[in-house]
Amino acid sequence: MPSGVARNAQGVRWDHLFIVDVVPEGARVLDLGCGKGILLRMLIDAKRVRGTGIELAEDKVYEAVAKGVTVYHGDFDEGLSYYPDNSFDYVILSQTLQEARETVAVLHEALRVGRYVVASFPNFGHWKSRLQLLLLGRAPVTRSLPYQWYNTPNIHSLTIKDFRKFTREQGISIVRQFYVGKNRPLHFWPNLFANYGVFLLEKLPAPAAGTRPAPEPTVDE
Repeated sequence: MPSGVARNAQGVRWDHLFIVDVVPEGARVLDLGCGKGILLRMLIDAKRVRGTGIELAEDKVYEAVAKGVTVYHGDFDEGLSYYPDNSFDYVILSQTLQEARETVAVLHEALRVGRYVVASFPNFGHWKSRLQLLLLGRAPVTRSLPYQWYNTPNIHSLTIKDFRKFTREQGISIVRQFYVGKNRPLHFWPNLFANYGVFLLEKLPAPAAGTRPAPEPTVDE
């Protein structure tokens, strides 16, 4: 997990605080790529959720289990077919969406097994990334993208605008959205100034026959 994720004065990540705020008391939660179980532990303590995690790195699984979190060692990219429809209220992809090999399949599977999905990712459209590409002609390395091109876990490079367009094309509704700047939440021009975006998603019902899709909204930068 990138070390540059913005935190509040108590050292808690802003994106984690948003997720804890969004998830209701007692919800059934599946955290895909849960790492050391920090977010799941927060949700259990603050909201008494029934939480389960999936994590590929074995050492992180051990650390999560030591926190009293139920975590299974596995690769969520291989599918969630062993979970029936609507097994969870919320499925979380916290800073893992851009690492998924099959993004479309993973997101739709998450929306199959969960009513809502919370997805967050680093914004490759941040002005520092743009400036480095323009002036240096090299893959950007920033606070939110701290890796070199040859050792990054990020398979996909997406911006806030990319993700908004993607959700419309996939028939996914953005219920709520939250942006994190350098040291605090951000409320303006997220595609240019946000280091991270966090989105609460749900699947749109199939449109009635003969209806036209909604026009694409105007977005920033």
